[in-house]
Amino acid sequence: MKSKAVRMYGMDDLRLEEFELPEIKDDEILVKVISDSICMSTYKLVKQGKNHKRAPQNIDTNPIIIGHEFAGDIVKVGSKWESQFKPGQKFALQPALNYKGSLASPGYSYEFFGGACTYCIIPQEVMELGCLLNYDGESYFQASLGEPMSCIIGGYHANYHTNKQNYNHAMGTKAGGNILIMGGCGPMGLGAVSYGLYTQNKPKRIVVTDISDDRIQRAREVISETAASEKGIELIYANTAAMENPIEDLMKLTDGHGYDDVFVYVPIKQVAEMGDTLLAFDGCMNFFAGPTDNQFKAEINLYNTHYTSTHLLGTTGGNTDDLVEAIDLSSKGLIEPAVMVTHVGGIDSIAEATLNLPKIPGGKKLTYTQFNMPLTALEDFEELGKTDPLFKKLSESCKAHKGLWNGEAERILFEHFGA
Repeated sequence: MKSKAVRMYGMDDLRLEEFELPEIKDDEILVKVISDSICMSTYKLVKQGKNHKRAPQNIDTNPIIIGHEFAGDIVKVGSKWESQFKPGQKFALQPALNYKGSLASPGYSYEFFGGACTYCIIPQEVMELGCLLNYDGESYFQASLGEPMSCIIGGYHANYHTNKQNYNHAMGTKAGGNILIMGGCGPMGLGAVSYGLYTQNKPKRIVVTDISDDRIQRAREVISETAASEKGIELIYANTAAMENPIEDLMKLTDGHGYDDVFVYVPIKQVAEMGDTLLAFDGCMNFFAGPTDNQFKAEINLYNTHYTSTHLLGTTGGNTDDLVEAIDLSSKGLIEPAVMVTHVGGIDSIAEATLNLPKIPGGKKLTYTQFNMPLTALEDFEELGKTDPLFKKLSESCKAHKGLWNGEAERILFEHFGA
């Protein structure tokens, strides 16, 4: 059957084109992709082309389908998996396969397996690893955003704290502690704030920094200090660019204690060094941001590592348990992945949006692959709605949901485009 997909042929070479999919094998599954959110990791892939560690060297003749944050419907199941999966099931996907030591991953490495398409073929290793998950949620976009949320959740679980009695590591962020999310008003940072308000190791305080008043204002609108207070957590947004002495001022917010858990969400040397300086005794800093420079470095205070037990780690991706947790919490309304979304578009918008991702303001770019639609900011819906009935409906739906993308808005799009 035919599929339409955004495929990468090399560095900065993305093409939306139609092609023939092969017939699935007995150990494969054919799926219809509905939603695919665009990840900064895909931008990094496109900027590196064949130089990316996950990219095959023959992409100029056998292009790969980009996109790895996707969800949809199962269409056809190979005989090997008929007892586990059925046509018509919704699915979510964990793309971090790590199959037998291979770096191959959907959206980076496969000719017929990726998210920026109408249909694709899921290979047997995905099912073997348990990375194809049944999804019972109402909205496809929440399953797409389950992948980035699983990365965030994985970061929370990977942090650790120590003790001098038995040297055992207590995994996770510190209960009753201070969390600092640096560069936290972007899409992933807001996801981290949303999860931080739920996490079982309930913190006393979450401080979120940024250098943009506009981003901080939007963050306040979607996750308010009042909403956090109702959960018994003090939430503080801070513009470090407006501070005369950011380290001193951020330390004062903890009454001089420092931060038990620091998450660095931007790959900036000065930010990482500031985070290290702000660590409390036994504080753990998670360098979450993925730099494009493979020689990226920052200075870490090893005196504090020695005497005050500070420690540093980095996380990338999440595991299947993290994805299951993300989908479960999202479907129950306990976390709101929608805080990440600022733009919505169709399959025809993916290539240009990916190539220009750092230049497009806002957060997550959510796309629907079964129809064409220009990439459109949610904040533009109201103005567009003055002349376009579709955007009028979308604007009204988002306003009724704290300005966030939501299941009702998704259904409005599906009805309009007959998807």
